[in-house]
Amino acid sequence: MTHLALRNISKNFGDFVAVRDFNLDVKKGEFVSFLGPSGCGKTTTLRMIAGFEIPSAGTISLESLDITEKAPNQRNVGMVFQSYALFPNMTVAQNIGFGLQVRKEKESDIKDRVNEMLSIIHMEEKANSYPYQLSGGQMQRVALARALAIRPEVLLLDEPLSALDAKIRISLRAEIRSIQQRLGITAIYVTHDQEEALSLSDRIVVMNAGEMEQVGTPFEIYNFPTTRFVANFVGSLNTAEAEIVDPSKGALDMDGIRLESTNDFKGMSKGDKVTVAIRPERLSFLSEGKKENVFDAKVENITFLGSVVRVEVMIGKRKFSMDTFNRPSLSLPSIGDACKVTCSDKAVLILKA
Repeated sequence: MTHLALRNISKNFGDFVAVRDFNLDVKKGEFVSFLGPSGCGKTTTLRMIAGFEIPSAGTISLESLDITEKAPNQRNVGMVFQSYALFPNMTVAQNIGFGLQVRKEKESDIKDRVNEMLSIIHMEEKANSYPYQLSGGQMQRVALARALAIRPEVLLLDEPLSALDAKIRISLRAEIRSIQQRLGITAIYVTHDQEEALSLSDRIVVMNAGEMEQVGTPFEIYNFPTTRFVANFVGSLNTAEAEIVDPSKGALDMDGIRLESTNDFKGMSKGDKVTVAIRPERLSFLSEGKKENVFDAKVENITFLGSVVRVEVMIGKRKFSMDTFNRPSLSLPSIGDACKVTCSDKAVLILKA
């Protein structure tokens, strides 16, 4: 059942269109990430859900109630900002209970709720500390607890981890996901970090220039991108131009090299020019067994990246990257060696513009 619905949402700032014809249904308890580069409209869309911006067109509904023009304090949504936005003159406990104080709830109820939130974020011993006495990760935990204390219908998170260092980001995003699942709360998360979106989300909305490029699960977005933008923005990618030889058999020609693909060729004809894409981890050196696609190649470079080894090879006139897991028994050819490289027909994607 739809919990949050955005229908034909657009937002203009003068002549500039920040968001165009955005449509999305979010289920109760779902974690949805808006992913895209700076200026793509993801934060503007989040601010419209929060009530900080009013759509130029379209409607926003929460539990079937139209909230399009309601003030932020009339929407029962919780917001976590990138900059923490804690009150410096309040203790951790007072910051967490602030929204409940504004709602004039009973002091005993506020105390119980604050203690519950402190327990959830594992900061009971910091209840009487002030923000300046906390680390960045601790301040963001407090900001999260404050947003959750009011029992919001939807939790909105605007790049909450971007100001933190890498190790804290990884641990805190796992905590955010764990808390969201434990409470069963609906969450909308804005990020430009593909790793965050892939690891946290039930579904991802990839945005570009104010529009939705693709909506799907992390598995779908990574493995089956439907546009060139999505394929290039999410993960590493090898791309090349090719010509369709036989759409019924999935046959393609890339500079005289034959390719086979299981991609959907509906609406395509022999002779059509297309862009093919192959993820680096889908390419490998040929071993025993029959493969759909086998290419003559030459090793150009080998780069060790810790757990992964990236090998660059020339296939015809084009350079392709191959990723393989590093292990003590790994055997690789030398730079300049001729080799055979392979991938399955399922690995060859056909991208739209």
